[in-house]
Amino acid sequence: MSSSTPPDSSAPTPAAPKKDHGRAGRDLKAAVASAVVLLSAIAASLAFWKPAFMAIVAIAVVVAVWELRKGLLAKDIDLPEQPLMVGGVVMVVVAYLWGAPALVTATAVSALAIMLWLLRRGVDGYVKNATASVFALVYVPFLGSFVALMLAEGGRTGGGLDDKGVQGIVTFILVTIASDIGGYVAGVLFGKHPMAPVISPKKSWEGFAGSAIATVGAGVALVVYLLEGDWWIGVALGLITVVMATLGDLCESVIKRDLGIKDMSQVIPGHGGLMDRLDSLLATIAPIWLLLHYAVF
Repeated sequence: MSSSTPPDSSAPTPAAPKKDHGRAGRDLKAAVASAVVLLSAIAASLAFWKPAFMAIVAIAVVVAVWELRKGLLAKDIDLPEQPLMVGGVVMVVVAYLWGAPALVTATAVSALAIMLWLLRRGVDGYVKNATASVFALVYVPFLGSFVALMLAEGGRTGGGLDDKGVQGIVTFILVTIASDIGGYVAGVLFGKHPMAPVISPKKSWEGFAGSAIATVGAGVALVVYLLEGDWWIGVALGLITVVMATLGDLCESVIKRDLGIKDMSQVIPGHGGLMDRLDSLLATIAPIWLLLHYAVF
């Protein structure tokens, strides 16, 4: 008989080492696949029927509110999920149907309704939760509703690249993506000087320069050839986008660091949470709509 002792099955199994994704900091294959799926759904809705795209925006608002509530719970801040979601969807819809004045009114009414809703919980934590709720209302559905204002530029039905609203949305999305891609490529290849090491160690000044070049180039091309506007509007569009996209990304990084989390969730493979992808888009949409509304449309 063998006298050797059998291995102890109760011993803990060593944890699998985390996959190193290099300087990119993400699973690039999964990130690209997720981006292709999302962009395909957006493209199909814009090409055939604009209200379908508004449904995507409404779903995004609901998911983003869910993610924010989940993240803020780390600091014992409990957002009233249901009224925030309902109010957010209403804000998107009224902005699309009746424009900016209706959006302002819907935002004010939603904020008041949420504060009234929180009265049911009593006095403890009221100021903290009410303040965070109004912040969440402005950060996600209010800024997101500018997408509805942009899409409504060409009317509320139809679709396709002949529609001014669709042209505006395509311009907004592509110029913001150009900022992300330009910054990513330049940062990975040349990044040596951190922009804000305490907030976002991977963000560099070289990446910012790459974003600026990409957004100005994309802005001029899109404004001149798609929107048939003046080239200087494209330059302004690119500069506005690179500044606001960078600020949006840094603000999101500050929020996550304060909450002590890496990603808001894992709903998008390779990207993390939806808010991790919306940070730049939410920051750029309002000034881009303002520029295009008065200078192009």
